[in-house]
Amino acid sequence: MEATLLSFPSSKPPPSQTQTLKPTTPFFHSSKPKLPFFKPSPFPSIRAAISRTKKEATVETVKTQLENCYLLAAIKYTGFTVKQFQDLRRSLPESSKLLVAKNTLVLKAIEGTPWEALKPCMKGMNAWLFVHSEEIPNAIKPYREFQKEKKVENDFTGAVFEGKFYGAGEFKQLENMPTRAEIYAKLLGTLQSPAIGLVGTLQAPARDVVMTLKAYVKKLEEESGGQ
Repeated sequence: MEATLLSFPSSKPPPSQTQTLKPTTPFFHSSKPKLPFFKPSPFPSIRAAISRTKKEATVETVKTQLENCYLLAAIKYTGFTVKQFQDLRRSLPESSKLLVAKNTLVLKAIEGTPWEALKPCMKGMNAWLFVHSEEIPNAIKPYREFQKEKKVENDFTGAVFEGKFYGAGEFKQLENMPTRAEIYAKLLGTLQSPAIGLVGTLQAPARDVVMTLKAYVKKLEEESGGQ
């Protein structure tokens, strides 16, 4: 009898066939993503240039006002209304100019000049009064009248006259100064007295007479300012 061999299928699963996958385009790159490049806006630099130009213009305006200026005074600006300030400007004579400027810009304009004595006023907000007249009392008077009429409490914080600083409490000296006409009238009255030696003075050279008169006028102004 012939033996028949029976074959049974193996219980082991067939070896798995591995497939080599070709690399595809990855969803994410390993390197850092590039951010879009933004050019800086030119507007900030333009604004800074405009601001710098305005500051330089203010300094030049102050310097211009200081030419032929006899008195520079600071007035407390905080508290003024726009209308009050406009009314004040209209009340001043043509020989006086009122300017609002930052302390730092005014200080830059007066640095290295006799007006630098105004440094104690560089506090808070100020309006600056430029007087282009020798008649100092007449220049201050309009503001005093404005204060009374409008009931404004803003006062002078200081001033410089002939290189000397006058604080708020010393303004009476400036307000009580004699006018040029009063000084000359007093001088004329003195010259008419024998004590001055009028005859001897008139016989001197013209230049000496002028120098004597100038010296005497200055002396009278100093005496009046100290009262």
